[in-house]
Amino acid sequence: MKKFILLLFLCGQCLSLTAQDFDFRYDHYSFIVKDLEKVGDFYAQVLGLEEIPHPAGKLGFRWFQVNGASQLHLIGKDSVPMRHSKSVHLCLATNNLEGVVAHLKKNEVPFWDWPGEESAITLRADGVQQIYLKDPEENWIEVNTAKHGN
Repeated sequence: MKKFILLLFLCGQCLSLTAQDFDFRYDHYSFIVKDLEKVGDFYAQVLGLEEIPHPAGKLGFRWFQVNGASQLHLIGKDSVPMRHSKSVHLCLATNNLEGVVAHLKKNEVPFWDWPGEESAITLRADGVQQIYLKDPEENWIEVNTAKHGN
């Protein structure tokens, strides 16, 4: 019986060592881009993200605020080979997907559903609607209607 209790105690200690005792929050997403000006202007003008200064004022970066404390960082590089997969993407949630779609159409920015049909919207099994678009350097962006607690 003592061995059983000792075993239970040791198992409990092992579990407590692996338990997460800290909280994460989403901070930022980074894209490497070749044309920093063109891609940065897309995020500022087409998606309407607020540009914020780089904390060290360094050249070769453009940072954007994404509602609240999250950010998008663009890093200008001209010698990094890039492969663009729709599975690797920035995702922005909105309560007004219809407005986003109308804005994209007005600005002649193409978008696709997950399977790849242009100007179509995916309806996920959980009821979330989603579209995918590309920035000027082919980085994928998902826009969806997911609701998350603040």
